[in-house]
Amino acid sequence: MVGIDRNSDDSSLNAWTGPPVAPPLPGPPTTKCARKGVHTEGAPQRADCCVSTTAIDLWDRLFDEGYKADVRIHTNDGGVVYAHACIVSMASPVMKGMLKKSKRKGRYQVLSVGGVPYDAVRVFVRFLYSCCYQNQDMAEFIVPLLVLSHSFVVPRLKQICEQQFEQGLLNVENVIDIFQLALLCDAPRLSFICHRMILKNFKAVSATEGWAAMKQSFPLLEKELLECVIEEDNRTKERIRRKNERKIYLQLYEAMEALVHICRDGCRTIGPHDKVFKKDQPPCRFEACKGLELLIRHFAGCKLRVPGGCIHCKRMWQLLELHSRLCADSNVCRVPLCRNFKDRIKKQNKKDETKWRILARKILRTKTIGVAPFFTSACGC
Repeated sequence: MVGIDRNSDDSSLNAWTGPPVAPPLPGPPTTKCARKGVHTEGAPQRADCCVSTTAIDLWDRLFDEGYKADVRIHTNDGGVVYAHACIVSMASPVMKGMLKKSKRKGRYQVLSVGGVPYDAVRVFVRFLYSCCYQNQDMAEFIVPLLVLSHSFVVPRLKQICEQQFEQGLLNVENVIDIFQLALLCDAPRLSFICHRMILKNFKAVSATEGWAAMKQSFPLLEKELLECVIEEDNRTKERIRRKNERKIYLQLYEAMEALVHICRDGCRTIGPHDKVFKKDQPPCRFEACKGLELLIRHFAGCKLRVPGGCIHCKRMWQLLELHSRLCADSNVCRVPLCRNFKDRIKKQNKKDETKWRILARKILRTKTIGVAPFFTSACGC
């Protein structure tokens, strides 16, 4: 009986809008230095402590000029970054342990950092001094910075890298590589964001070079992602099925409301035989009334009214039987044949009775989710 309600309002349905948005990153908000394009990140300030941009400039100068530096950090491409042991040791426990084991050459202690370019190491060490970074450097070296922050245990820089990926540096082309990196670097939030993007844009992601490389290097990871895509697709289909099912139940409930309204109160030009209709009547609040009115008029004048003889009359019979199963008291109900159907229920076979009972329960349960049901134990139809 879905076809009766041609103008039903679907706004009451709560359409699924996808997975929830990830919560914000922990830690203090980003504050900008006086210099353009420079961001500073740090721990929450105490009430008796306020670090000015002048102090941050001094830290940057100390790093840039290397005044009395006692550490030399060598990179694979032949670069050397000068630093101060006391500062990098306090900023990174891993560097502190490396410095204890390192050999001194003259007045310098020597460390080696491989696998990342010189410029990335320089940006990383500078962050250890002032917790500052240039936007351009972050965009260019975010991958090696994430690796360095994990390797040398600098959690704040790691959080910043995750945040930068989330705010725009993550895309379809690099999401597979970043996803694998996030798993290796123990970054659960970043791996979750990557996983969500892969599922959402699977067709485009599966055509990238990163996917092809992962397929060759990590076939098990590809298998897990494919299983997740299938599972997500099945969940989406199930959500659509339930949404459509609930829509049908809501339409049936609205048809039941309109039927009681017509038979008890009357609507526009149709109603009880003792109903006096006024010329100027306000618009009906039951949207299913228009379609149901046409169905009732057809039912009243159809010559093939027997069940199975006319498809429209068959729908009307089904509506009347459904109403009888929802009606709380057939003794005072003004819907035609309500008591007759109540008596017929007692003679119905168990299989049909179970189907009707399940349908009635689902209709009432669906409506109860949104607002109070129209048919209650106290309802006098």
